[in-house]
Amino acid sequence: MSRQSSEESFEPSREPSRRSLLRAGAAGAVALTAAGCGFTGSNSAAGAAGSPGSAAAASTEPPIDVKVDGDLVYFNWADYVDPSVFDGFQKEYGVKVVQSNFDSMESMGAKLAAGNKYDIVFPSAKWTQRLAAGGKLHRIDHTALKNAPAIFDHYDYFQDPWYDDASSHSVPFTMYKTGIGWRKDKLGDLTGSWQDLWSPAANGDVFLLDDEDEVLGMAALKLGLAINTADAGDLAKIDAELKNLRPRLRGFSSDDYNNLLNGNALMTQAWSGDMVSVLNQAKDASVYGFQTAREGSPVNTDCYVIPANAEHPGTAMLFIDYMLRPENVTKNIEYIGYPMPVNGTEDAYAKLVAQFPQCVIKTEDLVTNRMFQNGTAAQGHARDAVWTDVKAG
Repeated sequence: MSRQSSEESFEPSREPSRRSLLRAGAAGAVALTAAGCGFTGSNSAAGAAGSPGSAAAASTEPPIDVKVDGDLVYFNWADYVDPSVFDGFQKEYGVKVVQSNFDSMESMGAKLAAGNKYDIVFPSAKWTQRLAAGGKLHRIDHTALKNAPAIFDHYDYFQDPWYDDASSHSVPFTMYKTGIGWRKDKLGDLTGSWQDLWSPAANGDVFLLDDEDEVLGMAALKLGLAINTADAGDLAKIDAELKNLRPRLRGFSSDDYNNLLNGNALMTQAWSGDMVSVLNQAKDASVYGFQTAREGSPVNTDCYVIPANAEHPGTAMLFIDYMLRPENVTKNIEYIGYPMPVNGTEDAYAKLVAQFPQCVIKTEDLVTNRMFQNGTAAQGHARDAVWTDVKAG
């Protein structure tokens, strides 16, 4: 998958890279306002989106009529679906998939807040909660999806995840965790710590992901702090830690897959699924390594959602159901390197990662203290300020 942005419409074709292309806890109040995205008018913390008594739970929105109602306007990371799956969907339903891509959750949220219309979008858990709380998502009737039982009858976690009560606005897509990918032939073995990003041997050839939560979360875990902390003292420590690393970096890039394969990086903060792709595509997998840190590694899940202003929600429902067919899930797992929690496809992922145990991610890994969660708007602004400061150097 390629975390590279484009805003053009086309019938999908194979891109050059993959996703180079995650119950709120006591410490994590839920913000109903995205910094700069204005999904609601509230500046205070509140309960989880869709929680009992919330506006989401009280919705009287009629169910989506599951039928073709136009071409599918698709918004996702680039190269996140096997092109043959797109082709099959287009042929079966006589529609086109019109793609646009984003390069961060923040840019995705900004496009939705600006009123851009998409039929299917793929936010992370935190952003699914944020969008649902802001009234930006359709409710999804799982009983209208023939293949949904393969998820919800077999994976208890997704029956009622912390980010979306009863998964009422979402269907899970992928799961992943974050670690360090590196060139073993150049650097040898690492120590199993986030400190390895500071390795003198890799100085000048290290990338961090171009992702606020991932970078601040990594530094927080390295320092023994909560992954979602917005405490002023904690943020000052995180800022200083990252400022210390900043001169050693080649840059910030979410193209972790390509940066390793083409030699741009000796080491990079990396998503597990991208590393599965690297390890399976490399001529010699022994050249590369992937580790999760002993201080803790973030975990996450991306979701299918249908924006409230979607012009073709019926086609979007058909697309979700088509994507959940076991044969299509298997194709996609093998293509992108990420597990998809659909019963009957587990062996495909297990086979793919058999030689790479550090890349394995399961639903039991999705613990809230390792997932990025929403805070109040003020807390979000505080974290944004640190991120801006770190990137400015």
